[in-house]
Amino acid sequence: MCSPGEAPPGPAPAGDLPPEWETDDERMAFLFSAFKQSREVNSTEWDSKMAFWVGLVLARGRQRGAVRTCLRELQNGFERRGSVPLGLGTVLRELLRRGKLQRESDFMASVDSSWISWGVGVFILKPLKWTLSSVLGDSKIPEEEEVLIYVELLQEKAEEVYRLYQNSALSSHPVVALSELRSLCAGLCPDERTFYLLLLQLQKEKRVTILEQNGEKIVKFARGLHAKVSPMNDVDIGVYQLMQSEQLLSQKVESLSQEAEKCKEDARSACRAGKKQLALRCLKSKRRTERRIEELHSKLDAVQGILDRIYASQTDQMVFNAYQAGVGALKLSMKDVTVERAENLVDQIQELCDTQDEVAQTLAGVGINGLEMDSEELEKELDSLLQDSSKDSLDLPPVPQKVLSAPISDAELEAELEQLSVSAG
Repeated sequence: MCSPGEAPPGPAPAGDLPPEWETDDERMAFLFSAFKQSREVNSTEWDSKMAFWVGLVLARGRQRGAVRTCLRELQNGFERRGSVPLGLGTVLRELLRRGKLQRESDFMASVDSSWISWGVGVFILKPLKWTLSSVLGDSKIPEEEEVLIYVELLQEKAEEVYRLYQNSALSSHPVVALSELRSLCAGLCPDERTFYLLLLQLQKEKRVTILEQNGEKIVKFARGLHAKVSPMNDVDIGVYQLMQSEQLLSQKVESLSQEAEKCKEDARSACRAGKKQLALRCLKSKRRTERRIEELHSKLDAVQGILDRIYASQTDQMVFNAYQAGVGALKLSMKDVTVERAENLVDQIQELCDTQDEVAQTLAGVGINGLEMDSEELEKELDSLLQDSSKDSLDLPPVPQKVLSAPISDAELEAELEQLSVSAG
């Protein structure tokens, strides 16, 4: 898209365009006209036209799901009855000023220059030359061909790539082959160029780092959504090589298993045809293949054991770091706390509680409004209440006269159970 030799996408579907696109010719004629050289001539019309096209340009990027665009592609997409908007160049310059769009060349230049070491072989030759010409200061690229990037859409899709990796089986180790990651993101990235732009965005955010090892490009991801990726070290490369060896050994075992099965079928066919010697040769070949499979299985077990130990050591390191952080936090939280200060604090609390009790007792002995109840009168009233309550007869059930039987012994329970068993039989 937007590169020499590429055909631009077709016009936008009618459902993606505003209602007045087909119904209001007068307004569309105004919107398709060029902007005035100065906004001050008529700021209201200028702002109205700019708001219309800014919203439409940004919406088109999201509807298409493409992070790249250019003036020529937008002119083709917004063509109406043989006419193209004359002010789109002004709109794109405004979006560049607002930071909603960014030149692809500027974006690549903003990332660490090491992108050339792993990216030069993946971009198509001509588009790459056109991009680099802008990076190197060559202004021969026509304005309608200059590639622009939807900044927010690029960031969102880069986040999707990161989450897609985190939720896949590849996330068992932070290092993954670039080819495997490309296959994983095939549904998200329509073309290889977009895929590498998303990786560049993740590299800019310091969430991935990329290294070429023995002619193969490998990617290391940061562990955790908000973590920064650490540089690729010898442990990462060693584990990646072990994982590749494990994969190759597994493929070889699978291939030999199919070969052994084929030898077995050949021997069976030779027996049916009466070719005894041929059948014996097939069986010998099957035995040799099975011995090779056993040898490869032992090597595969050894590689898997090493990987398990490495993963266990990494887990132990994480636990150690967590303990270390916990100890540091505990020290900080207990920095000003001592046993002597705690005892002094408890004594102060006890003293304050005693004082509070004394104050409460003092306040309880004070009469309100000078009225104090005579204790003798209270005692007389209490005796009167007790005498009245004793006169009331209570209707209680009679006391049972029957003697309670003694508790049943275990022997009696067993005898009853045995009798029940006999009756049931």
